[in-house]
Formats: sequence, structure tokens, C-alpha cells
Amino acid sequence: LTHTLKVPFGTKFLDAALCIPTSAKDAETAVTLTHGAGGDMDFKQLVSLAHALASAGFICMRFTCKCLNLGYRVKAYHAVWNYLKTLEKFTIKHIFVGGRSMGSRAAVALARQLSDSEPEEAVQGVLCLSFPLHSPGRTHDHRQRSEDLRALLEHLPVLFVSGTEDHMCDRVSLQKTVKEMKAGVDVFWLKGANHGLTVKGRTEDSVMDEVNLQVLTWLNKQGV
Repeated sequence: LTHTLKVPFGTKFLDAALCIPTSAKDAETAVTLTHGAGGDMDFKQLVSLAHALASAGFICMRFTCKCLNLGYRVKAYHAVWNYLKTLEKFTIKHIFVGGRSMGSRAAVALARQLSDSEPEEAVQGVLCLSFPLHSPGRTHDHRQRSEDLRALLEHLPVLFVSGTEDHMCDRVSLQKTVKEMKAGVDVFWLKGANHGLTVKGRTEDSVMDEVNLQVLTWLNKQGV
């Protein structure tokens, strides 16, 4: 089941969609997702992942925030996080934050902020689809882009799903970053995939199925 919502954000509202499992009353874990610099919450990969999560018993909230200012995005994400905790129909005990491309940068920044201001269990983990570690081809940018990642605390699991041909996430640069992170990290490299996680010669659905399976496997590994 998918419900469209308006999440209060200052004097405005954010468009959001809540995917809920059929046995929603038993669902205790929620995953939040947001899109990259282009597009919105109806980006096909996010919709596919949201449905896969709901089918596996997770609540999934995805939302749209088109502003390209990262600080503004993080504030919007914080509003969604607060809203999710107030949903009275569910007993949400665990929240994972995630997104694709710029949306994953916002998720990481939010997780860092919450770990400074909230109890340790506030965020259960971070999901980064196509994390943009540097601007296209400029691998030396990775130190600046990875500052929030390196600041995440030890107890926080992080999953990176990146394509081996992603021109915004060089493999060597990500491996260097992971070595410097305190958080527990899993990386899934999608063979032949670009920044949009598309692979030449493969259908979009088959790629999405593979990504969704990796995400679900990782979530189940976190014991939720």
C-alpha cells in the first residue's frame, strides 16, 4: 500500500509517499529515501526499492526536495525524520536513512547531526546508492565530500551501492575513504553500472532486483 503525504517543513510542505507492508501493525523498522540532484521521489529505482522493502515487512518513506543546496536538503530530511517518528499508527523503533546520489549525501549529513544531538539508537544505519564522492572525474575532491562519512560513529552501519563505471565514485577513492571511516561499512559494487546504476546489455528491472536484494540482505544483517 502506498499513501501520498504532505510533510510540514517550516511554512511549506514536502511531497512524500509512504509504502507500508500488509502487516503494518508488526512493522517496527522504517527506511527513508530521497532522490539525487535531478528527478524526485518517483525516480524508478526509489519506487522499486520502496515496494521491495514494504514486501519484506519494512515501512518505507520517500520524499521530494529539489533544492540543490545540501544544507537545505538536510533540514528537509530532518523534517521527514521528525514526522516519521510521530506516525501513531505504527510502532517504529528503528529508522534507517538513505538516498541516491546527492540524496545519500543529505542522509549521511543528517546521520552525523543526529548522532551529535540524539541518543545513540536514533539512526540505525545509512544507505548510500551511488554516493557522489567527487564531481565527475575530479577524484581529488573526495576528501571534502567524505568529511561527514569519516565523522560517522562506530556503531553506525553504512551500505554503499555503487557502479564500477561510476564517474562520480572512483573505486580507489571510495576504498581510501572506507579505510578512514569509523563506522562499519559494506560496499556492493555493481559490475558495469554507471552513476545512474544502469548497465549496458541488462534490463533496468534486473539491475533493480539485484540492488534491492543487496539492500534487503544488508538490512536483515543488522538484526532488525
